[in-house]
Amino acid sequence: MAWCFFLVVNLSVFISSVFSSPTPLVERTWKGMKYGCKCYSDDECWPNDNSWNELNSTVNGNLLVHIPPGASCHNKFDGPLGAVSTYDAAACAEATNKWSDESWTVDKPAAGLWTYFTNDTCRPTTNPAAPCTLGYYGVYVIRAQSRKHIKAGVDFARENNLRLIIRNTGHDFIGRSTGWGALVINTHNFQDIEFTTEYDGPGDYKGGAVTLGAGVQGRTLLTQAHAQKPPVTVLTGECPTVGVAGGLVQGGGHGPLTPLHGLVADTALSFDVLTADGEYLTANSEENPDLFWALKGGGPSAFAVVLSVTLKTFPEQKTAGVFININSTHTNDTDLFWEGVRSFHKYSNEIVAAGIYAYFELMSLRLHVKPIVGVGKTAAELEAILQPVFDEFKAKGIPYDTGSKEFDTLFDLYIDLFEDETAGTSALTGGWMFTHQDVEENNDEIIEAFKTVTSPRDDLKEQGFLIGHLWDAGLNVPVSNSATNPRFRNSTNFAIVALPVPFGATWDQKEDLQNVLTNIQDAAMRKAGPNGCAYVNEGDPYQPDWQDRFWGSEYPKLLEIRKKWDPQGVFYAVSTPGTEDWEVIEYGTRLCRRTE
Repeated sequence: MAWCFFLVVNLSVFISSVFSSPTPLVERTWKGMKYGCKCYSDDECWPNDNSWNELNSTVNGNLLVHIPPGASCHNKFDGPLGAVSTYDAAACAEATNKWSDESWTVDKPAAGLWTYFTNDTCRPTTNPAAPCTLGYYGVYVIRAQSRKHIKAGVDFARENNLRLIIRNTGHDFIGRSTGWGALVINTHNFQDIEFTTEYDGPGDYKGGAVTLGAGVQGRTLLTQAHAQKPPVTVLTGECPTVGVAGGLVQGGGHGPLTPLHGLVADTALSFDVLTADGEYLTANSEENPDLFWALKGGGPSAFAVVLSVTLKTFPEQKTAGVFININSTHTNDTDLFWEGVRSFHKYSNEIVAAGIYAYFELMSLRLHVKPIVGVGKTAAELEAILQPVFDEFKAKGIPYDTGSKEFDTLFDLYIDLFEDETAGTSALTGGWMFTHQDVEENNDEIIEAFKTVTSPRDDLKEQGFLIGHLWDAGLNVPVSNSATNPRFRNSTNFAIVALPVPFGATWDQKEDLQNVLTNIQDAAMRKAGPNGCAYVNEGDPYQPDWQDRFWGSEYPKLLEIRKKWDPQGVFYAVSTPGTEDWEVIEYGTRLCRRTE
């Protein structure tokens, strides 16, 4: 039998423990500073085997010892609970072949799609003698099958002062789905989806709605929405593997329908959640309205565990798509290439003002814009909106290729034109949003910032890349009803910045590359877009003044709500409200709170 990358904890039949008071923080000193830390496997406070067995009984045998998904290529896994023989040739071949497959990775108990924040200490290899350790993964995983399993995990983590990770799909650029030595609760099995043609909850909205479990991904949701009679659609991210009810809506969420309906958080009607103190609650405009507001864009894994969310649905419409390419098959003239990028981005305000969404990838001698989406538009109408771009290309002699296609529905375009992303990448991620004013006044400076992103330093020439998204979240939702940064209501281009990290990089190399991302690449973006902001799901969590850059004027209210709903800090995700005093010390391992 192929190795399954995890061990089932030995089962003892006990009644779940009734805990008294939480385990206190563990005192530690790091670089002359005093901290109180979460409890880890080498601490005296770590729960004993009987306690873990009791937890396993409570969750009906769904507590697993986590072994990284690349372990089958190694002779043994040296974990914090002991060494385990792991080599399996067939499983290794599968892991090697599927390492970049997002769906394969999502289905693993606690894997991260982008691997930098796992510490890459157990990747597939052709050398079985190579070491394999846990890296920054959690020690145990609860593959929750019911709400009571999630509650058991939250209660156990709170009472034993364990670091807790809520992991849905692992679609995560900045390490919020992983955490050294943690207890992980996997919510991916919550796959219920229920549609209604008339929402009967509180508030004025009475249109169509869908209630979906925490584990439902974008493509699954859109597929079932398309199957309704008549077909409907839902605001999701562009990537099919994103968990809609998890980090997407809690961070805000943008996608192809953003020009028409705002951010995903703007379409949320109600949440069912589990709080930090283990209470099941509903949060909507009438019940727990402060928590409802915070869950709509206030930060992932910050206020409660989302069990399900109800979102608005919308009628399907005909949709047109266009692609544009400028790359090395057209020209090797670097100056001419960047003139093409400048001309494309110059018209981005006009593009988003017409209700258009566009996704593009930019790196050295490669601008790949696919797709440009016009919901409710014909191909001729979409091409007419883009004609000024094409005219300027012609006037400047910029070579390119383009094409267009019409679809009966947005879903048909989504399946046809959006390209799957890949897993297994080790990279640091930042990003910035440029407003209408930024583009109007500073387009040349923005293009110079793009150049800096792709080549931030002489020794990193052509190493960086950028993923852009043209949309105006305020076009039809000019006043936010969510906790997202108000500056998004003037958005034109939200661009992700990425910098690959070589496998086996030392700690000093990692710190250096983080400095490049924060203080060279992202700094250039911030300077070129002084009216913009950052996006918590796809941004640099280590940037200065992250509170304002992620949430702007909403942050003080979010901090107050966080202190109300999670005063002990049961939940933690880097650079989310209320984490100012928390820090991961000792080379990316222990989560601690500064005590002096």
